[in-house]
Amino acid sequence: MRTPAGVLVLLLSPLLAGAAESPPPEHGRVRFVPVDDQADVPQRYRLEPRTFEYDLTHRFDLEDSGVRVFRLTFPSAVESPYRENNTVHAEYYRPVGDGPFPAVIVLDITGGDQMLSRSLSSHLAHRGVACLFVQMAYYGPRRPPGSNLKLLSPDLNHTFAAIRQTVLDLRLAAAWLEARPEVDRKRLGILGTSLGSFMAALTAECEPRLDRVVLLLGGGGLVDGYWDHPQVLPYRKPYEQLGGTKDALKKLLAPVDPLTKADNLKKHRLLMMAGRKDQVVPAKMAEMLWEASGRQKIQWFDCGHYDAVIHIVEALDLATKHLTEP
Repeated sequence: MRTPAGVLVLLLSPLLAGAAESPPPEHGRVRFVPVDDQADVPQRYRLEPRTFEYDLTHRFDLEDSGVRVFRLTFPSAVESPYRENNTVHAEYYRPVGDGPFPAVIVLDITGGDQMLSRSLSSHLAHRGVACLFVQMAYYGPRRPPGSNLKLLSPDLNHTFAAIRQTVLDLRLAAAWLEARPEVDRKRLGILGTSLGSFMAALTAECEPRLDRVVLLLGGGGLVDGYWDHPQVLPYRKPYEQLGGTKDALKKLLAPVDPLTKADNLKKHRLLMMAGRKDQVVPAKMAEMLWEASGRQKIQWFDCGHYDAVIHIVEALDLATKHLTEP
């Protein structure tokens, strides 16, 4: 177990950047072709073959970690009403060396301040896993200046569209990783925390390339999980008074619930980590997704949602092992 000082160094490592000579910018093209006929993929998440251009520029080096960090941009798979949101922004954490390295897409939490995902990416890259931290729709530079737009919104049409856009963009990101000469295409994965874990599960269910899946503080069964939640009860009563039912809500939210196509996760190597006292993503939601996805690996921590950070070192060790195993 690391000391508190060691954990602090881990969290601050993205800020301790060295100043080595920068490689030249890279402009290229990647061809996305579905791995299969997409018969098991919901229509809204299917993606036809396409070629997309990308730009990769060096940002800085983490010299003590042996990691080079790059900025990646490419056009979104979807054209939304907002120009800024139509470019995908990502950070590529590349271990030094020729590889081939296992690689993983990393997704952020609801708050989206990016520090957690950057820390996870730098740590995993230091341990030999190439990481692509991808900004979800309306996060970071994808949010129009001066707006409060986010992926999640009371406007369900906006939320559903943003979730679809994110899943499709992540499918393109998986193809980009697969095309990298330094990446082991047989060990591609996706890792998400909290909101990011829901997006990671949805994406993995639709993208066979992403064989390794790590879900931190996530689950499925949105309606069953939150129907009796104390924060939901004040909204549930007027909903029912207007004729709304639990079954109707399940049907409405099915396209964005990882539980709906959880059977697809049986085709992947899945690792879940959950808190037994989690009040944001109740433990029964993790249990439901674990059961529906084939009762694969799950690690329970005796914590809630926000104090799960005390288990970050153990979680990173488990994730590294899962992502790097043959």
